[in-house]
Amino acid sequence: MQEKEMLRIERLTKIYPGGVLANYEVSFSVNQGEIHALVGGNGAGKSTLMKCLFGIEEITSGQIFLEGKEVCFSSSQDAIDHGIGMVQQNMMLVPSFTVAENLVLGMEPHKGIFIDKKKCIEDTEKISQRYNLKVDAKKRVRDISVGMKQKLEILKAMYRNAKVIILDEPTAVLAPQETEVLFQQLRKLRENGFTIIFISHKLGEVKALCDRLTVLKGGRAVGTYNVADVTEKDISRAMIGQDIAVSYEKNVGNLGEVLLRVDNLRYKDYFGAQKLKNVSFSLKTGEILGIAGIEGNGQLEILNILTGNLKADRGRVFFRGKDITGRKIRYIRDCGIAHVPEDRAYNGSAMDMSLRDNFIAPALKKFVGFMGLLNRKKIDSYCNKCVAEYQIVSHSLNAPIKSLSGGNVQKCIVAREFTNDAECIVLNQPTRGVDIGAMKFIHNKILEMRSLRKSMLLLSSDLSELQSLSDRIIVIYEGTIVGVIENVAETSEEELGLYMLGLRKDSDDKLMNI
Repeated sequence: MQEKEMLRIERLTKIYPGGVLANYEVSFSVNQGEIHALVGGNGAGKSTLMKCLFGIEEITSGQIFLEGKEVCFSSSQDAIDHGIGMVQQNMMLVPSFTVAENLVLGMEPHKGIFIDKKKCIEDTEKISQRYNLKVDAKKRVRDISVGMKQKLEILKAMYRNAKVIILDEPTAVLAPQETEVLFQQLRKLRENGFTIIFISHKLGEVKALCDRLTVLKGGRAVGTYNVADVTEKDISRAMIGQDIAVSYEKNVGNLGEVLLRVDNLRYKDYFGAQKLKNVSFSLKTGEILGIAGIEGNGQLEILNILTGNLKADRGRVFFRGKDITGRKIRYIRDCGIAHVPEDRAYNGSAMDMSLRDNFIAPALKKFVGFMGLLNRKKIDSYCNKCVAEYQIVSHSLNAPIKSLSGGNVQKCIVAREFTNDAECIVLNQPTRGVDIGAMKFIHNKILEMRSLRKSMLLLSSDLSELQSLSDRIIVIYEGTIVGVIENVAETSEEELGLYMLGLRKDSDDKLMNI
């Protein structure tokens, strides 16, 4: 039986102002009732292509066909009206609203001049049951799990009659068990005739879930393949031209004295929710300490307190024996703690500033020369060394950092933080949203820092990353450390997932000596 074509893109080209070519004559098709993966390295053009498909960006040339009819979207709402929905990596939900209020936002049923809240809840429960995507209609979004938020985003698209659903890195913040549940639900949607475009850097997920895949490289589509006919190595080779090993030879660490100690941290958020409950742990010289946990369980608050971005309600932080609790970001950086933040665009870089300015911003004192003026020669020497050593692709140090691909921006931030003589480096999702080539490169740099006796706190939603790099892993659940993994290599992702979901907890005696 011949497959029915749902979506076809023909020779789509997107050129940004200034002549930046993002996509060039991209062509591929997606069938009805298919889960179709879109993969490619950073800067390959995936995000731009999806923005064109969802009406965020206007195409320069080419055509988009939906169910055989040519369409041209002037806005996201236009794309939604035509039956295309998109679940973005940064979920677009209002935390203070209920699940039901988020679902119907912009399409609220009314009773007279007032919103019919009872109907909102009924609609939510009805669509939730229909597609077996169970959510709690009455709960505030700030109080639900990340897995439920992901379901809500999918239901939002379906409530607006989406026939094609674009999922951008949907498993980035899920535990393995939650990922498997999501995959089961996506397979059921496929059985019900929905078409899904699945964007992921995790090739194992692509193999486990998808029917076909299209590979983008350098803004062009280099091929569409049946997933059953290709291996992960085949996909990797098509994406970047080489095989990428995912395991690392890591020397047994000879750990030193305690460098960083956290004692009984407590913190309540803006809404009064207790995010941290007496969290205590230590980090030794030359150690990589991994932090695992489903997003929203307090791990981000720990890192923000350590780096001066939040103030704890109670508890102390000691670095080299010095109390740095509640000190400002500059003081903490001067003490020797560097930070690779989670969001490279929001707080990892100044996107409108040049590559040069982003490199030197945290350490201007190092480049002051005669009469208090900045030494341009010294600055350019340092910046060019960073570009060369970290294999950053940019035509000029004067180029705004926003002109670089996401992976190259990430390498800029890593280069800046790794070359500032810090003794401790706080790493928050250091490879999120980068391709497997950039990920491998950053991983090797992390291990290089470890060999130089640098200490690192590594927060990552990628459990394979945590297991590959960490000497120990602590697991956070509802603001409390529930597990400490000493034999990292012998612990499976499924076991970590049990801790992350609160289904397993270590003894109090073990947790007292982290």
